[in-house]
Amino acid sequence: MEDGKGSATIASYTGDIQGFIHWLKEKKLPFDGKLTRLSITSYRKHLQEANYRINTINKKVNSLHSFNHFLIAAGYCQEMVVHPKRDKIKVANGSEAEVVVFSEDEVERLLFHLENKEQVALRDKTLVYILLYAGLRVGELVNLKIQDLDLLTMSLKVVGKGGKYREVPLKPEVAEIIKTYMESDRKESPYAKSCQLFVTQRSGKMDTDTVNKVLKKLGKSLNMTIFPHKFRHTFCTRLLKKGVDLTTVAKLAGHANIQTTASYYINTSREDKQEAVGLL
Repeated sequence: MEDGKGSATIASYTGDIQGFIHWLKEKKLPFDGKLTRLSITSYRKHLQEANYRINTINKKVNSLHSFNHFLIAAGYCQEMVVHPKRDKIKVANGSEAEVVVFSEDEVERLLFHLENKEQVALRDKTLVYILLYAGLRVGELVNLKIQDLDLLTMSLKVVGKGGKYREVPLKPEVAEIIKTYMESDRKESPYAKSCQLFVTQRSGKMDTDTVNKVLKKLGKSLNMTIFPHKFRHTFCTRLLKKGVDLTTVAKLAGHANIQTTASYYINTSREDKQEAVGLL
């Protein structure tokens, strides 16, 4: 992994591998350093059934392909069992991009549920609000430091892909929730002196696995499919629906290519299509 890749890329790669190994453990298949063809195809099927985006699944396939090479070089595996050309999901030319977002009703249900202090910790409420109203990638979320937060100007300084910085404004209510979290739950944490914004009872820095577990628990409570990037999809889509121009949304999301942002615009919801036909 020392081939000039940025820290965000390495973190993404590591997260993909950890996610795969965690899935194996859930299936009672402890990882012994070897990969099998069955485990790869079964994991891909799991990702599809969990409604991961095609691009996300294909990125994970690439990560597993690199991991396969590493295991062979280290003497754990004897052969390549991950084949990107075969394992990546192909999208037909001209087909609509698949962008999974929360409906406005789901957003409302989620926000109401977050007010239940007995079921949702303040830290978890805070991270959900940041994901929903700032559109951060999960890696950007867990890497947030206290110094990245400016409550006076109500903004976040985010380190995105390739180490690029961007500033994301915060809604007043989101800034207030962050402030409350920092002055209460976080202040009482064993890792209160950590420079990271989000900590756990066992670590001075929350990892992406913990975020996924938090969201999975929320999803189970609400009978909804919830994963980190779905908030980002929703953030971009809601802004575009409210008339914010593509360039501004791209800057807020940290998209290097405006075509990435355009995919949210092209991917019209079923309700929008139904409404359009109703006008005829």
